[in-house]
Amino acid sequence: MRGAFRWRVNEHGAAGSVTREAFDPPAPKAGWVRVALHAMALNRLDLWTTEGLEGVKLPLPLTPGCDGAGMLEAAGEGAVLPPGVELGGSVMIAPGLSCGACAACLRGDDMRCASYKVLGHMCDGTAATHVSVPAANLLPIPPNWDFKQAAAFPLVFLTAWEMLQHKAKLQPGETVLVWGGGSGVGSAAIQLTRFLGGRAIAVVGDDDKAMKCWDLGAEHVINRSREDVAKKVRELTAKAGAEVVFEHTGTATWGASMAAVARGGRIVTCGSTTGVETPLNLRALFAKQITILGSYMGRREHLWNLLEHLKRNPTNPPFRPIVDRVFSLKDYHEAQRHLAAGKGFGKVVCEIAG
Repeated sequence: MRGAFRWRVNEHGAAGSVTREAFDPPAPKAGWVRVALHAMALNRLDLWTTEGLEGVKLPLPLTPGCDGAGMLEAAGEGAVLPPGVELGGSVMIAPGLSCGACAACLRGDDMRCASYKVLGHMCDGTAATHVSVPAANLLPIPPNWDFKQAAAFPLVFLTAWEMLQHKAKLQPGETVLVWGGGSGVGSAAIQLTRFLGGRAIAVVGDDDKAMKCWDLGAEHVINRSREDVAKKVRELTAKAGAEVVFEHTGTATWGASMAAVARGGRIVTCGSTTGVETPLNLRALFAKQITILGSYMGRREHLWNLLEHLKRNPTNPPFRPIVDRVFSLKDYHEAQRHLAAGKGFGKVVCEIAG
C-alpha cells in the first residue's frame, strides 16, 4: 500500500529511539478488521514499550501505540461489526484484546483474561498508518468529535472509569484525591469524579496545570511543589481525608496517599511511573481500615457505557478527552520525547495525513 509506514521498537532504548519503516499492511485475518488510521494517541505505555520494563519480555520488534481512530478499510472473513460500525465508516479502537471464550471473558471481565493484551505492548499497535484488530474492538465515534479527540479517549477513560466506578465504587459527595491531574488519565479522572457526583482534589506540579484542572471541574487543586499534599487534603476535608485516592505514580506518592486517605477509605492504583517499590505501613493499613485496589485497564463494556452517556448530550458532553499537543505521525519519535518530558496537559496525539 503506497505510503504506508509504521514506527518500530527493534531494541529498547530512550524515549524517541523508535525507527520508522515502510510496510505493506496485511489483509485482516478471520474475525479481524483493518483500520486506516487518521490519528493515534500516546500513553505512558508507549514509553514503557520503547524503554523496556524490568522483568517483562516484549515480542520485539514491535509497533507501539494503544489508541487510534480512523476509517474501517477492510474486514476479514466472518468479522461481525459492532452496532453503529460499518465498512468505510469512521471508528475508534478499544485498546484491550482478549480471547473472548474463557470464564473471565464470558462474565465480561475481559481485562482479567489470561491472554489479555494491550495494543502496542504485547502486539503491534497504532503508531502506524494502518492497524489490524479484532472486529469486537471497534467503537463508533461520538457525534461532533474529530479523529484526534476519538484517538485520545479510549484508554484513559476506560482506565479511570474502571478505577472510580467499578473498583472504588465512588459515591456522590465523596472526595477523590487525583494525583497527576495534568496527565491523560488524571484529566479523565477529574471529569469522571464530577460526573459521578464526587469532589475532586487534583494534584499538579505547576500553576498552569492547576488552572486547567479548575476548568475541568476540580473543587480544589494542590501544587505539590509548594504544599504538603497530605496535610492540605486533611485541611480541605476537616481532617477526615479523602474517601478515594486515585493513584498512578507509585513510589514518590505512596506515603502521602496513605496519609491522605480517610478512615475506611480506598486507594485505587493503576500505575507506577515513579517506581514499583513502596513502603507499606501495616499498622496504618489495618488501624485506618484502608482498602487497596489494583486496577488494570477495564471492561470493554465500560466504553460502550461511556458512549451512551455522551450520546445523551452531544452538544455539551459531560466529559471529553483533553488534547495537549498534536504532532504528525512522521514525528512520532518527537511526540514520545514530549510525553516523557511531562510538561503537557492531557493527551499527546499524532495525526496521520491522507
